[in-house]
Amino acid sequence: MKLALILNVIDPKIGGVMIMGDRGTGKSTTIRALADLLPDIQVAADDPFNRAPSDPDVQSERQGQDISVVAKKVPMVDLPLGATEDRVCGTIDIEKALSEGVKAFEPGLLAKANRGLLYVDEVNLLDDHLVDVLLDSAASGWNTVEREGISIRHPAQFVLIGSGNPEEGELRPQLLDRFGMHAEIRTVRDPEQRVRIVEQRTEFDSDPEAFAAQCEAEQSALQQQIIDAQNRLGEVALDREFQVKISQVCSELDVDGLRGDIVTNRAAKALAAYEGRTEVSLEDVQRVIALCLRHRLRKDPLESIDSGFKVEKTFSKAFGVAEPAVNGRQPAGVR
Repeated sequence: MKLALILNVIDPKIGGVMIMGDRGTGKSTTIRALADLLPDIQVAADDPFNRAPSDPDVQSERQGQDISVVAKKVPMVDLPLGATEDRVCGTIDIEKALSEGVKAFEPGLLAKANRGLLYVDEVNLLDDHLVDVLLDSAASGWNTVEREGISIRHPAQFVLIGSGNPEEGELRPQLLDRFGMHAEIRTVRDPEQRVRIVEQRTEFDSDPEAFAAQCEAEQSALQQQIIDAQNRLGEVALDREFQVKISQVCSELDVDGLRGDIVTNRAAKALAAYEGRTEVSLEDVQRVIALCLRHRLRKDPLESIDSGFKVEKTFSKAFGVAEPAVNGRQPAGVR
C-alpha cells in the first residue's frame, strides 16, 4: 500500500490507487499521512484552482498585473459519501449570470484538489455517477461544468485514492480498471507486531507532538527521497525487451485495453527513480506488476479480485524467473 501511494506521488500519471482491506488496518491513516510527505507547491495568490504562476491561463487572465506567488501545502481533499454532484464539480450562479452577464462559478471539491490528492473513503459505496465524474476528471485532468447553456472548464489534476472494505461490495470491473494500481491490506496476525502498533498508538495519543518529533528526521529523509525521485523520473530508461515482456504478460492474462501495459511501465520507472537509479531492473517490474494488473483480470462482477498469484505465475513464465510459491506468496526477490 505504501509503495503504491509513493509511486503515484512520484508519477501522478500512474492513475491513482485503490486500497481494499479489513476494517481498522490503518488505510485512512496512511493515506492522510501522505500529504505531509509532499513538498510545498508554488501557487498564484487567490487562485481558486491552485494553479502555478507560470500557468498560461493564469498569465492571460492577469495580463499586465503582477502575479504574487504563495507557497502552499499540497491539497488533500476528502470526498464525503453524501456529497452532491454540485459539491464535487462546482456550480454556476445562474441568477448572477443572467442579471450581471458574468460567469459566476462556485468551485467544488475537484477544483480544490487540483495539483493535490483526492481521497474517497468507502469508494465502493459512492454513487456510480459520482465515481464516473471523478474518474473522467482524473483521466483527462479537466472538469467541465455545464448548466443552462453556460459552460465552465477548469484544471482538475489530482492523484485519485480510493479505499474500502470488500465485505461491503466491490467496484464494477470497468471502474476498477480506471485506477492505476490496486493494493489489498490484511489484518496483522503476528502478536509482536500487533503489540508494537498498540504501543505506538498509545504513545501518540498521550503526546502527539513528542511522537511527531521522534519521526521528524525519518519523515524529512523520505520527503527528500520522493523529491529526488520526481526530479530523476525523466531520466529513467526502460529496456525495450522488458516493455515487450510486460505486454506479453498483459496479453496472456487477457487484460482488456492497454492501461495495464502503460501503468506497469510507469510504475516500474517510478520505482527505479525512487531507489536512485536511472535504469529499470527486472526486480522493479516484478515488484509492481501484480499491483498494476491484479484488479484488471476480473471479467465477472461476481468474481473476487485475484490475489496476485496468477499475475506472478504469468510474469515468471514470460521473464524466465522462478515460479511463485504454491501458497500465493510473492516469488523470491520481491520485497
